[in-house]
Amino acid sequence: MMTNLFSIFDPSTNLLYLPLNWISTFIGLMFIPYSFWLIPNRFYFFWNFILNKLHKEFKTLLGNNSNGSTFIFISMFTFILFNNFLGLFPYIFTSTSHLTLSLSISLPLWLSFMLYGWINNTQHMFIHMIPQGTPSILMPFMVLIETISNIIRPGTLAVRLTANMIAGHLLMTLLSGTGPNLPFYFLFFLVIIQILLLILESAVAIIQSYVIAILSTLYSSEVN
Repeated sequence: MMTNLFSIFDPSTNLLYLPLNWISTFIGLMFIPYSFWLIPNRFYFFWNFILNKLHKEFKTLLGNNSNGSTFIFISMFTFILFNNFLGLFPYIFTSTSHLTLSLSISLPLWLSFMLYGWINNTQHMFIHMIPQGTPSILMPFMVLIETISNIIRPGTLAVRLTANMIAGHLLMTLLSGTGPNLPFYFLFFLVIIQILLLILESAVAIIQSYVIAILSTLYSSEVN
């Protein structure tokens, strides 16, 4: 039962052994180019307003030495947001519900932050491992705890995004599967519940992309 239940998240559709489901990852790119050649409309101004707000917030977190690095996190926010939303449409593969994609985003970022910090700011990285005011007897334990918490950061970023995407889709799948067995007068309530869940999933799609971008920004600000 569990194998059949979670098999809906498997990228099983293929043509000539090519996993075509992953093409959905690039569908979001279709929404971007037209804003550069069409007359600016309300969608363009709304999206530009969001990007400016994100740029100001990320710049505040990174400090004055950001030097355009906010665009990395804005691009990551946009990419994850498009993939989360596209997964809400029927018959479109949700690529962000797989650790393959989420780890491919979080792990290179974390590695680049660590390499930059340990090569250029070695003393700062050592100081950061021991919080100020820590008793001498607890220093080895604090170093161990901080090291472990630092190592698992890319995993927690990836698992957080994947688990939240799977949980909502799985709940909607389970509820929709009970539809044929329900009496007719219960179908109305089922449709209302599904619509509410879809609204909740839309909010989760925005929140999770924002959380990933903010946490990545905070991790990068710690190495300076």
